[in-house]
Amino acid sequence: MMLKIGITGGIGSGKSTICHFFRLLGAPIFEADLEAKKIMNQSPVIRSNMQMLFGKDIYLANQTIDRKKLAGLIFNSPPLLEKVNSIIHPEVRKYFFEWCEKQKAPYIVHEAAILFESGFYRMMDQTILVTAPLEERIKRVMARENTNEEDIRNRISKQWPDEEKMKLATYILNNNNEELILPQLIELDIKFKTHG
Repeated sequence: MMLKIGITGGIGSGKSTICHFFRLLGAPIFEADLEAKKIMNQSPVIRSNMQMLFGKDIYLANQTIDRKKLAGLIFNSPPLLEKVNSIIHPEVRKYFFEWCEKQKAPYIVHEAAILFESGFYRMMDQTILVTAPLEERIKRVMARENTNEEDIRNRISKQWPDEEKMKLATYILNNNNEELILPQLIELDIKFKTHG
């Protein structure tokens, strides 16, 4: 039986780096946010529902979704964001299970920014939450994104707090530059491979 491991963490927590290590250890990684972006452009089901909700011009001339326009519409509208998620999530879920069927590893890693918020964690065998101190997270995002602190704090405020996620996580990895993260990952890799 192949284990499904869900991994999440707030912006700047380092979950992508952790996933990179799991990939090096041989685990196939499903990047939900990246796949969702692809599926939004490729799925006829999503396309017709999105056009019904926002009109035909939500897609650009090259047939890809107008991400800027969509972000502007849903950023401050939780009800609209919920509607969009209810269109996209079922299709991503379907694709994820089809993807799982093709994998030949002892475990796979499903990376998602909103693993707990979306309820998708219920479909995982175990979950990992990557945490890091707030100031550290802000520094990391500012270094990679050329954005200001206020914008990052605003984005963080829209995510569930770590305290909420901790209640649902099987494992918590503290990516705080003090504890060595690699030995923790190797230990988890062994656990998942032996289903121990």
